Amino acid sequence: MKLRKLAALLTAGTCLAQQSEISVQRPQAPILTRPYKPASVPPVQLRNSGRFKDLIRAGKLYLTAQDAIALAIENNLDLEVDRYGPLAAEWQVERAEAGGALAGVTGRNQLSNQATSGQGVVGSQVTAGLSGSGGGGGQGTGGAIVSQIGPVTANLDPVLQNTTAFSHTSTPQAELLQSQTVALIDTRHIINTFVQQGLLSGGYVQATLNESYLKENSPTDVVNPSVAPVAQIYVKHNFLQGFGTGVNSRFIRVAKINIRAADETFQSQLLNLVAGVLNLYWDLVSDQEDLKARQMSLAVSKKFYEDTKKEIEIGAIAKVDIYRAEAEFNTRQRELAISLATIRQQENLLKNALSRNGLEDPEVDESEVVPLDSIQVQESEDLPPLRELVARALRKRPDVRLAKINDESAAVSATGTANGLLPILQGIGAVTAHGLAGTPNPQSGQTPVPSSVGGLGTALGQVFRGDFQDRRGTMQFQGAIHNRVAQGDYGIEQLQLRQGDLLERRNLNEIVVSISNQVVALKQARARYATARDTRVLQEQLLEKEQQKFQLGSSTLDDVIAVQRSLAGARSIEVAALATFSRARVSLDQVLGETLERNHVSVDDARGGHLNYKSSPPNP
Repeated sequence: MKLRKLAALLTAGTCLAQQSEISVQRPQAPILTRPYKPASVPPVQLRNSGRFKDLIRAGKLYLTAQDAIALAIENNLDLEVDRYGPLAAEWQVERAEAGGALAGVTGRNQLSNQATSGQGVVGSQVTAGLSGSGGGGGQGTGGAIVSQIGPVTANLDPVLQNTTAFSHTSTPQAELLQSQTVALIDTRHIINTFVQQGLLSGGYVQATLNESYLKENSPTDVVNPSVAPVAQIYVKHNFLQGFGTGVNSRFIRVAKINIRAADETFQSQLLNLVAGVLNLYWDLVSDQEDLKARQMSLAVSKKFYEDTKKEIEIGAIAKVDIYRAEAEFNTRQRELAISLATIRQQENLLKNALSRNGLEDPEVDESEVVPLDSIQVQESEDLPPLRELVARALRKRPDVRLAKINDESAAVSATGTANGLLPILQGIGAVTAHGLAGTPNPQSGQTPVPSSVGGLGTALGQVFRGDFQDRRGTMQFQGAIHNRVAQGDYGIEQLQLRQGDLLERRNLNEIVVSISNQVVALKQARARYATARDTRVLQEQLLEKEQQKFQLGSSTLDDVIAVQRSLAGARSIEVAALATFSRARVSLDQVLGETLERNHVSVDDARGGHLNYKSSPPNP
């Protein structure tokens, strides 16, 4: 026996170990490679918790209402799906903190793989304006067109990009004046690196370093080979539309608000699940009570049937009376069979709600549910005034808090639509420093400037000293004449906000009405149960008296059968009233938002997937 208990404990421990909490594990790697490693999410769990094994004894599943709640929280698949919501909301915050409507770089760098001003034949032509190639630092704003209401936040994650290009080109020369060669042969490599950082205030900063190496066969080059680095600081910022941390951080704030919304959504789903499981459990208890009532009616009918046969045998009554007694007995047998089938159906509904793999588990499927709790009906229940009940519901109901959170989120999002009404005013500033150095070419017949003789270090010294520096400032303005798109977006959103205010008020009115109706329903259910109970007691007394009269010959068989039917009906009405009361009690707790509190359910434990509640099933 001890070995069997030890094996059961080990099995339960194994099942609980397998019931790992849902989490997202961030990658563990060096800082340079960590951003490119995926996070890991454990696979879904499709096995029931160990509590199921603990509660099954000799093919019977012994359940208290608290056990049913615990099993549902640990194994219900709908709630398991809802557990991913808060985690997904947290990762949405991480995505929002990266900024941008889409992943990518806000601006486009144009320094890579170009002829650098003043370097070589082509560079000289660029400097003189004789070539269409870019000349050392023009910036573009190309990129994907994103459809989004309100300004798009710049990319807030720093971006590092490097482009390295190698080329060997042979270009025929139409005239020999500059190159003095029939074919200009260039060997070039360009290394372009830039870092870009978006600004939450509404812009971005880009730092670029471009190093260009050129070796060519032209005798006219004063220095050959040569290096020509270019460094640039480029800033672009919004001053009207898209300006300010408030408007550019709206999606981050909304994402953080959505974490609270996801928590409230989970709590709301948890509350509904507990209420649903309680209804299933108490319905099964009611069905069991109905079965007992049917068994009692059958026992009474059977005894009367047997007594009738004895009366016929001694000649006290006519033989024809046996048919009516037998018909009544058969009717009670059919009612008992229907009640048994109803219990089996209700057990399947309950087990499916409590099991992670439904009825596929043979042990769960074959087990008979034995409810250990009974429905208790208090003689009276002191409920506070309606105003106080409404105040309690507004404090405790997660759907009410969720509605307020959604209003807060909508108000934050509306800042972007309002800002989108403004015209575009952008300021652009750029500082570009050039350098050029190389080995003197004796074939050119010219002596280079001493400061340009050297290698890459010499050229970089020119850059960082600012010997050859460009400064550029630009203001760009763009405004729509009618601005109907932004006006329309703003108008639509404001109307939706006003609709939300009205819906919130309507929902509040419905909550008040719902609470009032549930209070009335609970009082009515208690009164109906008391009446049904008293009626059943009276019918039992009437049947006892009627049977005594029948034995004394002062009552007929029809009179006894009629009272039996009345008693059976009274018992069914009492059970139905009991079931109605249990549902009314659960519904009142649900509409007040007190289901979890009344049933001692911790939201944190439920989110982790395991309740700190020890089940104690009886020994069979």
